Amino acid sequence: MSDEAIEKEIGRRFRALRLRKNLTQQELAERALLSVNAIKNLESGRARLSTAIAVLRELNALDNLSAFIPDPGPSPLQLAKLQGKKRQRASGKHGGKKERSEAPEW
Repeated sequence: MSDEAIEKEIGRRFRALRLRKNLTQQELAERALLSVNAIKNLESGRARLSTAIAVLRELNALDNLSAFIPDPGPSPLQLAKLQGKKRQRASGKHGGKKERSEAPEW
């Protein structure tokens, strides 16, 4: 899809969400403290991000942002740094030298 087609699709989805909530553009604009032109621009795919967030908040759909842009979480390098050093081998008994209790049997 082209950028323009994606913008129109996002606008269409905002319109469908508004209609599902049975709100006019005027009602939504008043509730979200926006102008009617801001809602029209949103539904035509030409809105500011702050407008989209305000409308999602008013329509109780702000949780949909997680599906839209999921949190990538920490990178593998960040995970390695968070875990710190891992033991690679056992050191044996503490004290360094082995004590002989008996002479070896040969």
